[in-house]
Amino acid sequence: MDKNVICMKWGTKFGPEYANRLYRMVEKNLTVPHRFICFTDDPTGLDEGIEVRELPPYHDNPNIGDKGWRKLSLFNAPLADLQGVALFLDLDIVIRKNIDELFDVPGDFLICKDWDFPRDIIGNSSVFRFEVGKYPEVLENFYKLGNEIRKDYRNEQAFLSYQMHEKGILKYWDKSWCVSFKRHCLQPFPLNFFKMARDPEEVKIIVFHGKPTPQMALKGYCGKWGFRYVKPTKWLTKYWEEK
Repeated sequence: MDKNVICMKWGTKFGPEYANRLYRMVEKNLTVPHRFICFTDDPTGLDEGIEVRELPPYHDNPNIGDKGWRKLSLFNAPLADLQGVALFLDLDIVIRKNIDELFDVPGDFLICKDWDFPRDIIGNSSVFRFEVGKYPEVLENFYKLGNEIRKDYRNEQAFLSYQMHEKGILKYWDKSWCVSFKRHCLQPFPLNFFKMARDPEEVKIIVFHGKPTPQMALKGYCGKWGFRYVKPTKWLTKYWEEK
């Protein structure tokens, strides 16, 4: 079955350097034959090795906010010219080591277990895998709910998780493969003021959700009233290039 690594870039939040950086990390850490595709509204500045496709069709609903809902457009059938299995990666993740196993592990749908809701079934959609074109009803059900969707689902990853749970195919990555920077790398208070965040040797992917971003962690970060203080995390330069 064909293997695809996909990402999405739209609007102005992320420049081409994010997709280029992700592409280089994937090429360094994925040894199986694959395609790397970026769905975007602006291909300017993307590396030549990246396959560019237009953003999948999506009916935007400004009443529900949170543009993360656009990720659900990946469940269009067909999805551009893709076939086989797709591994979606957020643009601001950090890949530390080989990710071949993310294609090898059995399952119809795999996603990170969300670290903020450990007692819920919700996944974190920074890293998820699915079979291309197999679940168009996910997007159809999203459209059917319209403005009502926010009554039951906080964001797109909650909706997606429950959709796959109802199909009986929701499965999570091994918890040691994908971790949260602020939940698993950042030192606990008050050690975070004195010690650099740890580089977890066993981990494949570090997910940055909310703040700090990778750039913030590299340079050091301090939220309001000293909340979630991060010393400059120099080891990130081994994986995350500035350019």
